[in-house]
Amino acid sequence: MIIPAITVVQGVLVGQVADQDALTGVTVVLTPDGATAGVDVRGGAPGTRETDLLDPVNLVQQVHAVVLTGGSAFGLAAATGVVSWLHERGYGFFDVGLTKVPIVPAAVIFDLGIGRSDVWPDATMGYAACMAVEAAVAEGSVGAGIGATVGKVGGMATAMRGGVGSWSETLADGVTVGALAVVNAFGDVVDDQGRIIAGARAPDQSLVGTGALLRSGLSRRSFADTTGQNTTIAVVATDARLDKAAATRLAIMAQDGLARAIRPAHSPFDGDTVFALATGVYEAPPLVTLGAVAADVLATAIMRAVQAATAAAGVPAARDL
Repeated sequence: MIIPAITVVQGVLVGQVADQDALTGVTVVLTPDGATAGVDVRGGAPGTRETDLLDPVNLVQQVHAVVLTGGSAFGLAAATGVVSWLHERGYGFFDVGLTKVPIVPAAVIFDLGIGRSDVWPDATMGYAACMAVEAAVAEGSVGAGIGATVGKVGGMATAMRGGVGSWSETLADGVTVGALAVVNAFGDVVDDQGRIIAGARAPDQSLVGTGALLRSGLSRRSFADTTGQNTTIAVVATDARLDKAAATRLAIMAQDGLARAIRPAHSPFDGDTVFALATGVYEAPPLVTLGAVAADVLATAIMRAVQAATAAAGVPAARDL
């Protein structure tokens, strides 16, 4: 059975690699022929590269990949390998007279607190992710999500495993909207009914939830060791034709899906960032339609990420409880 992932969107490819020992990795969303892009950053602790150029007032109109990576700020080096892979194949921004320049924004999660803290994604790993492109998108403890965790209000003592998830929906007119998320949240991941799928655990392994622990008067000292060590980063993509302003609005609307699936979202300790890509194959339906569907598929992708995750380093996954 073909799972409706982000790669159903025409012009979108996904490659993933991971270091099983260090528990860090790279997920690259490739649009080699170019895609109009926007971004929305709402978390209080983001780690990003080349997001300013996605502002609609700025010159560059298209990107050729988006890199989602572990390793905190160190992991941004993975984007260099993706640039090299694209350049070798002749992809890039308009010929400046000397060469073509691939445009590759990136965002990171903090995964140094699990696995190893002295190993992180680099240019070699970014290049390898491009070489690992597959038709199907692997989910769970893979790629940039291999070291992801959620429910860290009490540090790793309350945490559960996050991961990579993807989903898409094709509309009646043939336009597809897809999402891919790397879920490494401070808060909990909940289902459509608000029930916790993966989140903060009590000592008896019950899912007590981040909100309950915060309301109980949990001191800041209790979660100080995870400050700035969380984030959910995602890409939503469509094969509709959009300009940069519309792509930016698509990313903004998609954030609603993140807020529905993660509680709390956009905290001071998260770097929640959503990129939007439009590959321009079809005439666009109303933007409100695309945005509403983007929020839905992103919420589903986030839920799928934790449902597919597996235990590691003593941190349990949803399937274990």
